[in-house]
Amino acid sequence: MKEKKLVIIGAGFAGLNLARKLKNSGYEITLLDKNNYHQFQPLFYQVATAGLEPSAISFPLRKVFQGYKKFHIRTCEVIKIESEKNVIQTSIGEVDYDILVIATGADTNFFGMKQVEENAIPMKSVSEALYLRNHALQRFEDALSAKDETERKALLTFVVVGGGATGVEVSGALADLKRFVLPKDFPELNFDEMEILLIENGDSTLSAMSAEASAKSKEFLERLGVKVMLSTQMKEYDGRTVILGNGKTILARTMVWAAGIKGNVIDGLNQEIIVRGSRMKVDRYNKVIGYENIYAIGDIANMVTPLYEKGHPQLANVAINQGKTLAKNLKAMLSSKPLHEFEYKDMGSMATVGRNLAVADFKKMKFQGLFAWMLWMFIHLMLILGAKNKFFVFINWAWNYITFDQSLRLIIKPFKRKVSR
Repeated sequence: MKEKKLVIIGAGFAGLNLARKLKNSGYEITLLDKNNYHQFQPLFYQVATAGLEPSAISFPLRKVFQGYKKFHIRTCEVIKIESEKNVIQTSIGEVDYDILVIATGADTNFFGMKQVEENAIPMKSVSEALYLRNHALQRFEDALSAKDETERKALLTFVVVGGGATGVEVSGALADLKRFVLPKDFPELNFDEMEILLIENGDSTLSAMSAEASAKSKEFLERLGVKVMLSTQMKEYDGRTVILGNGKTILARTMVWAAGIKGNVIDGLNQEIIVRGSRMKVDRYNKVIGYENIYAIGDIANMVTPLYEKGHPQLANVAINQGKTLAKNLKAMLSSKPLHEFEYKDMGSMATVGRNLAVADFKKMKFQGLFAWMLWMFIHLMLILGAKNKFFVFINWAWNYITFDQSLRLIIKPFKRKVSR
């Protein structure tokens, strides 16, 4: 029998785990992604704050799938899905399929604020994290030569918007840099002038976690010197001035945007299946509503279940398990075996705030402080792909912890070719 062509769009947590579980399964698999590597998103903030190199949290896809039979990887941009023809239009031409799995994940949501989108720095890819690292380090270099006191203060002011895990972790990492590293690098600057502000529209940080974790994260941040501004709306930002909803202004040359995400929807599908947050409605088997051979998994999928009436949280663990469950069902389909409905079993959530400071919720058990921080490090280290990557991340963490230093403070500028006349 001719093997069915299975196309997976996206090599994030969902797509990667689906593809790995289908090794030599009887499908001819094609994996499409705009990058040739998998990115470990939970540690983007450490790349952004010079704690880790991008290569430490990225893993080449062709390395992952060495030895897989009838498996193809194509690096390209997906333009449109033509479901009536079972064809995908991409930047490298047409790709046909028998079964399509959309695992495109989520991107930054600026909620229609065009000026903020043009000037704030998001944190949804390795390249964006690296850009933030370059940008932040350049701000300290610029502050050394700033003649105007107001301009120097603006260069040393960092505004982080969004009190979720990313916002909290970036704020805490910046505070650790301010305390332990930057004064040694820039002894001419007065770091009492450096301000880190976390702006959150809601009334708490880490609102998705327990009340204890939320309160403790705010306490930890304030202990580190971060100014936490709750119930504060961010209205505009032109690259120099932050305008809040109450009319107050903040002079800042850096804004990190961690306030929301939206699904990476691909053109061509029925718009009626797109719900809040640009997510696609799927059934309990991750099949896209209204389509017989198209599935969606991970952050892009909105599955309503008795336990999650508004859809599952957009977490790595959800994406990983949806990928694994769909792989089992796709194998079962080949042998006409019963399929399994997906339901997410919440294993808990964690967030790190700073050195020796983290919060962790595990059902009835809740931890804060040093133990939670050590637990956070161990779990994330185990989730990283590849023994080599695990080793380098561990060595970096150990060195940083012992020396109170980070040795990756390089401003890597993009290459510009000189044009000969």
